[in-house]
Amino acid sequence: MKPEISLDTGPADTEPTWKQRAVERSTRATKQRAEQRVQRFLDAAQELMADKGTTDFTVQEVVDRSGQSLRSFYQHFDGKHELLLALFEDALSRTGDALRAATSGPGAAEAPVARLEAATRLLFTMCRPGPGDLHPLFSEFAPQLLLTHPDEVRLAHAPVLGILAELVEGVDAAGGLRPGMRPRRAAAMLMQTTMFLSQSAIGVNSAIGVSPDGPAPRPLTADEVWAFCSGGFGTRT
Repeated sequence: MKPEISLDTGPADTEPTWKQRAVERSTRATKQRAEQRVQRFLDAAQELMADKGTTDFTVQEVVDRSGQSLRSFYQHFDGKHELLLALFEDALSRTGDALRAATSGPGAAEAPVARLEAATRLLFTMCRPGPGDLHPLFSEFAPQLLLTHPDEVRLAHAPVLGILAELVEGVDAAGGLRPGMRPRRAAAMLMQTTMFLSQSAIGVNSAIGVSPDGPAPRPLTADEVWAFCSGGFGTRT
């Protein structure tokens, strides 16, 4: 009598392994193509902002610059606002990554205050426009976004605020924070102050109303910003 060979490989509703692999491969390829299309739209918008020095461009200009279709654009973005928000979130995410790398890498300082100082200086440097340079995402889009979509601003800044909060908590644990000050609130104030001052394109003298015939405007420096912020929440270098 020959032994019976069972062809039952599992529950009837379980898909064959080969089919699962085929679907996963197809899904992975589709996702990769979608990411590439999105990146082309983002790159096109970045180029337009660099050329114009402003966020005043149209969706059609982005589509034309990217070499893709208007239909494809609206498959990935609700409109120009969502495109700019994606660029804004990406810029802040990369800033957060840079701050974390600078304060946790092999060459990072050991003292909590020194790590916080390094992060503050780097944030100021990364956000500050260079000579003749414009950051329309921060100078134009961000202020508008703050008024109309404050929750989106909060979420976009989360990567930067997260690393700064960790650093301020380290300072607090070492006894360097002013008594009664809450670390996360201190981190939020530090972030907002540093980023706002970095975007100031005019010198200190002009900002306080010194006569045009007086001394030439003196741009703010990272030293001044750190001294101001650290004195406010009580750290000592």
